[in-house]
This record gives sequence, structure tokens and C-alpha cells, in this order.
Amino acid sequence: MTTEIDYYELLEVERTADGAAIKSAYRKLAMKYHPDKTGGCTDSEAKFKAVSEAYDCLKDPQKRAAYDRFGHAAFKQQQQGGGGGGFHGGAGGFSDLGDIFETIFGQAGFGGGGGGRQQQRRGADLRYDLEITLDEAYHGKKTEIQIEVSAACDSCEGSGAQPGTGVKTCGTCQGHGQVRAQQGFFVVERTCPSCHGAGQVIESPCKSCRGEGRVDRPKTLSVNIPAGVDEGTRIRLSGEGEAGARGAPAGDLYIFLHVKRHSIFERDGTTLFCRVPVSITTAALGGVIEVPGLDGQRHEIKIPNGIQSGKQIRQRGAGMPVLNGRGQGDMVVQVDVETPTRLTAKQRELLEAFRETETGEECPQSSGFFGKLKELWGD
Repeated sequence: MTTEIDYYELLEVERTADGAAIKSAYRKLAMKYHPDKTGGCTDSEAKFKAVSEAYDCLKDPQKRAAYDRFGHAAFKQQQQGGGGGGFHGGAGGFSDLGDIFETIFGQAGFGGGGGGRQQQRRGADLRYDLEITLDEAYHGKKTEIQIEVSAACDSCEGSGAQPGTGVKTCGTCQGHGQVRAQQGFFVVERTCPSCHGAGQVIESPCKSCRGEGRVDRPKTLSVNIPAGVDEGTRIRLSGEGEAGARGAPAGDLYIFLHVKRHSIFERDGTTLFCRVPVSITTAALGGVIEVPGLDGQRHEIKIPNGIQSGKQIRQRGAGMPVLNGRGQGDMVVQVDVETPTRLTAKQRELLEAFRETETGEECPQSSGFFGKLKELWGD
């Protein structure tokens, strides 16, 4: 699992979205979550800051290129170090952002014998919605899912070239992946339209994948669902998304969990709630009832005498397990006192006798609500 939300996912756009689409998506979300429109809601303010951060990165071509290649790591040390320091992007590390752009675009942005080729973008991330029961969320489970996904072509092994053939340097950009255009006093670099930034073109495209290097096929994946997951929990399977074009890295697969409604329990975080009916005699005299838990055990709940309907009793440690942690939540049992609707003659006789004692002077209720009524109405 990951705690960092993908910038494209935050802005609800595809990785192939152009600048106009990214700008439009940001404006829509900024208006939706702006603090002036949400009344200072903390969650909305955090969302507004997050989408603003995402747009600030993706609107800048150089920052976007760095993010596409290195992800959040491209800016992590700058955020932690508070300014001028270095940047760690992979095993070797980079001294600063200039090194990143030199790696992506070549020396001085355009040079170095093809070193300026723009790296091909990784495959798209995919989403899969998986429904589980509350019991499965409690215990965790291993399951298999089947998805239809773009995978590396077997014929060309993802290269996009017909077996026995290869690739050649792009004649338009001379292998740089970018072309320059003069606009007034400025020189603008753009992605090469012939090779789309790869710096190379395929001489003979693979017949199976038509030069894409990937084909659609079903895939079966094993998924480990940990104990304690909740509605909306997201599991990331790295590299199980769409394969990148022509050998580029694959994207990730995100599995979103949805928990079915349980017939007995309702859940709030790690706390389980249930309603248990008790007889009027148990409510009056007290006793012990058993409640079956999700752990397979029968939990004894002590009912104090004189309990009122709607009263809640907490059973410590009988709730949901803590996700990726230790311990468990609680189970809260709400008592619902049942009034009998069918009485035997003996039961009716006993209740009539009990009602007569309620109206007596020694009845405990005479000092309460009914006692005040007697004072108001008289004997």
C-alpha cells in the first residue's frame, strides 16, 4: 500500500492528458474544494492544497517529465530539506534538479549523442473494485482476481519490432527525441512528432502488436487482503497495470475494497455495533446473554438488573482488528427490551398481580414519574 496519492489521480486525468485538459480539471476541482466555498472544512482545505500541489507540478513540462519518471521521489528531499539541497532519484541519486533534466533531456537540454531522448512513459494505472464480506474483512483472506490488461507482446518481447529486425535512429530529431523551433527571440523544444520522444523508430513493426509492444489479454492475479480492512481501503499491486509501450515499465493496479452489509453488525472504524433483544424479565432481574462474535466465539454479556431499552454495553476487545497494527476494537451491544405479545393465563395473572403492587405505597416508582402523577391527580 502507499500513502502518496498519484498526481494524475488527484486531478482525475489520464497520464496522457495534455496541458489544457490538466488545467481544466484543476479549475473544476479548485472551485469545488476552495475554502471560501466549503465554509472552512478541514478535509476540503486539505484536498484543495493537494490538487494545487498536483497542478503546480503537472503544468510545468520539466517538472512533469521528472515526476513521470521518478514519481514523488523527484521532489521528496527538497520538501524535507527545506530548499537548496540535493535530490535522490534512484540508486545513484542526483545532486539537484538540473541533473534530472540533464538525464531526461540531455546536456543543456538538447545534446549528447542521443542522450536527450525523452523516456517513454510507463503504462497506465488500473483500478479494480473488489467486494468482500465483513467476516473476510475481519479475518483477512487470499483470493484471485481476473482482469483484462495490456501486457507485453510475446512475439516481440515488448519491443514493438518484428523478430529479426530492430530499430533505427529517428531521422527527424537525430535520436534526441525532441525538435527545436524558433519563435521570435525564443527557441522552443517539443517532443519529436515522428518518434514521439523515443529517439528511435521501428523499421518493421511487429505483426502481433502492430508496433505497440503490448497486446490485451486476461491475467489472473493473487491478492492478499490483510485483516482489518475497511470500506474504501486501497491495495496497490506494483507493476500489474497496463504495460508501457515498446518496453516501457508497466503501471500499477489499485484494488479498491467494498465491504458488504452484515446481517447483525454495523461497523465504525474498529468498533462493531449490534442490537440484541432481551426479555422483560431479564431486563428487570438481570442476567447473562450470549452474542456470537466475528471471531467465532460466543461472548457473554452481563445484563444488570433494571436495564432500560436502548442502553449500550461495551465489550472490550471484541471488535475489528487494527489494520497493520496490534489489538482490536470493541463490540457495543444495544439492549432492546422485548414486550411479550402473547401471554398464558398464568403469566397474565402474575403481571396483573405485579401491576397491583406497582400502585401500592411501597412501590419504588411512586417517587418517580407515576408518583408525581398521583400527587397531581390525587388518589
